[in-house]
Amino acid sequence: MIQSLPAFLRRIAPAVLSAALLSVLGASLAAAAANKPAPILGAYFEEWSIYGADYNISDVQNSGAASKLTHLLYAFANVSSSGQCAIADSWADYQTPYLPSVNGQPYTGPLYGNFAALQQLKQLHPNLHVMISIGGASAANTANFSTAASTAAGRQQLASSCISMFVQGNIAQGISTGALFDGIDIDWEFPTSSDKLNFTALLAEFRHQLSALTAHTHKSYLLSIAAPAGSQNYSNMQLAAVAAQLDFLNMETYDYHGTWESTTNHAAPLLDSPYDPAAGQGLNIESTISAYLNAGVPASKMLLGVPFYGRGWTGVPDTNFGLYQTSTGPAPSPSGDTLATDGVATFRTLEQFPGANGYASHRDYFSLADWLYSPSLTTFWTYDDPATVAYKMAYAKLRAGGLGGAFGWALKDDDANATLVKTMAQGLGISSH
Repeated sequence: MIQSLPAFLRRIAPAVLSAALLSVLGASLAAAAANKPAPILGAYFEEWSIYGADYNISDVQNSGAASKLTHLLYAFANVSSSGQCAIADSWADYQTPYLPSVNGQPYTGPLYGNFAALQQLKQLHPNLHVMISIGGASAANTANFSTAASTAAGRQQLASSCISMFVQGNIAQGISTGALFDGIDIDWEFPTSSDKLNFTALLAEFRHQLSALTAHTHKSYLLSIAAPAGSQNYSNMQLAAVAAQLDFLNMETYDYHGTWESTTNHAAPLLDSPYDPAAGQGLNIESTISAYLNAGVPASKMLLGVPFYGRGWTGVPDTNFGLYQTSTGPAPSPSGDTLATDGVATFRTLEQFPGANGYASHRDYFSLADWLYSPSLTTFWTYDDPATVAYKMAYAKLRAGGLGGAFGWALKDDDANATLVKTMAQGLGISSH
């Protein structure tokens, strides 16, 4: 089976298969990458996680995640209908005085909320880069990005407003975040073919204005994007020209399959499998990375995306342990899961499933993916466990001389011990800071 893997994975597969050899693998890869730039380990914090999930910036610190991360991306700010950056949730962002302290000191105002908590986190971890992510998957943000980017004046206005509000800290009258944000992440999820040139021009405008600010402050500012995994989306981008404006691309290498399809499959497979009904369609990480490389995107600018959640189907027959089988629909949301949506569940929930309610864990050594299946519940879940994440980090270290690192979506979906973040850090050779 190992002989069927690509050459660069064939030599690391035996080590990854054995948990006892993971530390040896990490040491050997770190030695091989001695002359490369330090890897990036990023993760997204969702502003709304303080509500139903009760996950706060203090949890990033207390779980140990903060000591491993090099970059934290705060999701999201909006693009308004007038083509300017806008606060998405003022209460969560800078108004609520009720969040737990990160460093043991009280919040004194006038800045409160997640932004004040992030300031405390940066005091504890001064080398942590915090970025504001602008946009997201909403139809409104997609439309407003398109409109703003369609003219030179619109691009100038959007970039200027975002830099003023976040990089310069002018979030509200009389309230400043100071130097909290070290850069901007653009999450324009669904550009169309008519947006292709404008997308590039918008990023060039952001880069131009950030560089102009650097000339005054003598501080460098980061610019990244959330980069789509599907060809139907990245075909609408000038990938090489886009990458030239960026420090890195957050590759959304997940959601290749889900309950919008009736057949079970891996949500984030590393490789194509000859047994996959969708084989040859490019629905795997290696296909996405290869497409970007072939388009001229440097490997060193790509961060491999890891989902901290899984996707599930029910009504799945007990054939092939549920993999590549028909279903009757999305799996019911597990009791207590903070995503509270049928068909999806957090890693912190799914890691408790093996051995309960008939669930057993299975591993696909062709796709390098894992899943859970319960014959008694006829329910199938695809997710990334720590062993699969270790595979992916080894891939990130080796592919095309090494990717730039990795990131996770999203922090609240990891467990209380930040198991996935720590697994990613170990695989990338990142120690605590």
